[in-house]
Amino acid sequence: MRFKVLQFNMQFGQVWDDANPDQAPINPECAVDEILSHNADIIMLQEVERAEPGGSHPPVPPNYTRIKQALDGYHSTFSFPRADPRELPFGIGLAIFCRWPLHNTVCVNLPSPPVEFEFYGEKKTPTDRLLIGASTMIEGHELRLLNTHLLAFFMLKSSSEENRQQRDLVAQELAKCTCPTILTGDFNVSKHESLVDQFGSVGYKTVQSAEITWRRRPYVLDHIFYNDWLRPVDWQVKPTPASDHHALVAEFEFTR
Repeated sequence: MRFKVLQFNMQFGQVWDDANPDQAPINPECAVDEILSHNADIIMLQEVERAEPGGSHPPVPPNYTRIKQALDGYHSTFSFPRADPRELPFGIGLAIFCRWPLHNTVCVNLPSPPVEFEFYGEKKTPTDRLLIGASTMIEGHELRLLNTHLLAFFMLKSSSEENRQQRDLVAQELAKCTCPTILTGDFNVSKHESLVDQFGSVGYKTVQSAEITWRRRPYVLDHIFYNDWLRPVDWQVKPTPASDHHALVAEFEFTR
């Protein structure tokens, strides 16, 4: 049996504008339309919501709630990172949607180091990131699903090669898995070869590392990693005006 996975950083519904991307309109319906267009069995999303002033979280996350309505019949899990007053007004929150029931959900905090940077003239330090996970059963096969969004050290004039803590924690989670496993996310690694090598050392490959997945810089930030229990039979990077990230889709089959 084949199943399709969609990896998409939806940038809290802010559409892309070549002329002025930072001031582009916020229209989550464009992200909803993009998600639905792929008819994927498993949907992995980052930056589902926009951080609120003071780092608070709404009791009902609006974009996640809207996507749940659009994906009637799917099972899902969602998590914000820890509330933090340092949070900047960018995208936060991870979601997994799946046609099959989910169980064994997990939420792993990924601490950020105190790397200082300036934001509108003020000294800041980054907030923590997150990895979420869940398992499902597809025709007798257990499948582990992991989803993450790592800190963009290259935006802070540093690199994840120098600050490997978050990557190492994700690799530790991968090494624990003893069944078919998929890891998706926006890994925010500008020199992605080091990331591919690191996760390769614990038994995982990425479906593609040649095509750019981010509009702002020519980087391959978004990946779908898989282990030897799975075989990718098709994949595509699909540019979309619904975000500053392209959508990445892949079809898989079980190898055993």
